[in-house]
Amino acid sequence: MAAGAGSALLRTKSLERLNADAEAGEHTLQRTLGPWSLIGLGIGAVIGAGLFSLTGIAAAQHAGPAVVISFAIAALGCCFAGMCYSELAGMIPVAGSAYTYAYATMGEFVAWIIGWDLVLEYAVGAATVSVSWSQYVVRFLHQLGIDLPARLVHSPFETYTLADGTTGTGLVNLPAIVIIVAASGLLMIGIRESARVNAIVVAIKLAVVAVVIGLGAFYVKAQNYVPFIPENTGTFGEYGWSGIMRAAGVVFFAYIGFDAVSTAAQEAKNPQRNMMIGILGSLAICTVIYILFAGVLTGLVHYDAMRGDGAPVNTAIGQTPFPWLKSLVTLGVIAGFSTVILVLLLGQSRVFFTMSQDRLLPGLFSRVHPTWKTPYRSNLFFMVFTGALGGFLPITQLGHMTSIGTLLAFVLVCLGVIILRRTHPDAPRAYRAPLVPLVPILGILTCAAMMVSLDSETWLRLVIWLAIGMAIYFGWSRRHSRVGRAQEA
Repeated sequence: MAAGAGSALLRTKSLERLNADAEAGEHTLQRTLGPWSLIGLGIGAVIGAGLFSLTGIAAAQHAGPAVVISFAIAALGCCFAGMCYSELAGMIPVAGSAYTYAYATMGEFVAWIIGWDLVLEYAVGAATVSVSWSQYVVRFLHQLGIDLPARLVHSPFETYTLADGTTGTGLVNLPAIVIIVAASGLLMIGIRESARVNAIVVAIKLAVVAVVIGLGAFYVKAQNYVPFIPENTGTFGEYGWSGIMRAAGVVFFAYIGFDAVSTAAQEAKNPQRNMMIGILGSLAICTVIYILFAGVLTGLVHYDAMRGDGAPVNTAIGQTPFPWLKSLVTLGVIAGFSTVILVLLLGQSRVFFTMSQDRLLPGLFSRVHPTWKTPYRSNLFFMVFTGALGGFLPITQLGHMTSIGTLLAFVLVCLGVIILRRTHPDAPRAYRAPLVPLVPILGILTCAAMMVSLDSETWLRLVIWLAIGMAIYFGWSRRHSRVGRAQEA
């Protein structure tokens, strides 16, 4: 079952046991997702507000018009990682994503670190997005003449100023809680229903993006692309090639989510074939959209004019004769946020579901509803946890933690492919990542380069978060490990 290496920290879980657990009795999830549903989940998780917000920030502060190269570099790192994810998802069609792959290759301790690390990407990421979703909904309702009470759209740690100059302190960010509850409720009812709603909302936001790109392209000014790569200011990360790399690390946040497709492997109809289509297909579509959007945005407005601009997309739209596009963009952002929250909460519940099956977490997280066939208790827990974060804390800074946490997971997934090629060379692989070990090594180097380009405060937050996770592992999880107890028996 496990191939221990003289230490409990290095005990692994065999491929046979992983696949057997996926079909085990009361803990079995329902396989209902086809390739297009998986592609929809990937696009739903990836195309969010990052498209509308991070593009302008990265161009203005780091790369100028060469932000399109930054998007390509970030996509390249994702592509290497995506091919590795596709191979492992086909071999190990189990909920849990990078956590499961690490358990099969690098041992229990590394698996725990990755599982804990994914909380940053999924649960904390969903809470962060819910706060931004609330802000856009409040703004959209205001345009329609509907104003919600200020105390109910701000956390207790935030102050606000009304149009008449009145100031106050928030009570709760109620819209953020509402979207978390709605998404969690949908996920509890069923994965098929969740995928259908996701597909509808994804179609809406893709239509919005297509309209913005299509109309904006007619008003691009060639002089805005000069210089295409602005000269470095003498500071690392401010223009030049170091700025392009720094921008790649920044816009990488906009790609986060495609890996969430792998958390649904246990609910895919034909995971050996469809996981590869879902992961690489959604990544390819999103990359094309991002590069086209970045090209149009920097062509409409000179990158220097976007510095300090809180709404660069609105400024760009102001260069066109279509002011109604601003409202359309707001609607697209709301739709984008909605699907991101849905898929991130899906991914988080499935990671905890699998960790609970391994008894690294309490058993309540792996209880499957007899009718809905979903890990409803895990959904309930994260509805409360994530809803509380979004409703009562100003957590927008945690968004920076999400990028570095995801990059770390990508590095370990690429490493996992190399290890499994050596330890299980003859294991069935429906999809084989090409040029191994070259592709995984390139994935590791690309993601590591983007990690290095991130600021020191982000690294400090990651270290603190992982330290908390280690305390939980050594204090509870290691003693209750299902693999560990089997070894002792």
